[in-house]
Amino acid sequence: MDRVIVITGGSRGIGAATAVLAAKQGYRICINYQSDDTAAHQVLDEVRALGAQAIAVRADVSDEDEVISLFSRVDLELGPVTALVNNAGTVGQKSRVDEMSQVRIMHTLKTNVLGPILCAKHAVLRMSPRYGGQGGNIVNVSSVAARLGSPSEYVDYAASKGALDTFTLGLSKELAGEGIRVNAVRPGYIFTDFHALSGDPGRVSKLEPLIPMGRGGRPEEVAEAIIWLLSDKASYTTGTFLDLGGGR
Repeated sequence: MDRVIVITGGSRGIGAATAVLAAKQGYRICINYQSDDTAAHQVLDEVRALGAQAIAVRADVSDEDEVISLFSRVDLELGPVTALVNNAGTVGQKSRVDEMSQVRIMHTLKTNVLGPILCAKHAVLRMSPRYGGQGGNIVNVSSVAARLGSPSEYVDYAASKGALDTFTLGLSKELAGEGIRVNAVRPGYIFTDFHALSGDPGRVSKLEPLIPMGRGGRPEEVAEAIIWLLSDKASYTTGTFLDLGGGR
């Protein structure tokens, strides 16, 4: 069976690293991104150079119409999805809850909770035997923030990742009898440009002394865990969380 992977937020950081590793494993790849055409096409060039059949599709995963057109393009150009990585996420500027606007909270929840649920829905419509599918795999990219709560930083983001963890558990049990495994990774402080969104691009370096292993993580280290969870090596693993936080 052809392995077709959709990676949301695939133009940077963990998503981009996952795309590169998937290319080396022989997947056909859809790199989904929201706005940065240049970054997405750089990743596209990189995976094609590794021999992968790949496309880049611009879509806001929190808008169901755009999710529908995303998966339709994958159907047409790569074949039905067999692996979904819900990696797209956002975080607001560092602040207390009593300083947050409704607009910011809604944006965080739409991107980090609604988006993965909508993408999972449309993946399941292709993966489940109920609809003629042959099974598949979903990996949600959560965060150690779901366990730690991120006080005085971004409790809304932590809450969104807590919701994603609960969704992972529920969906894994719902689909366990249909040949679809659902797992999550919980990265800690990883060196990506994601931290610039919260207004602190140097955040990981500053916080390294607080990490038991004494260093930030690399996107490739998270990608390895994601690709393992998607693989047959994890064939009896569902509803599971892999913490990638250097001991935090």
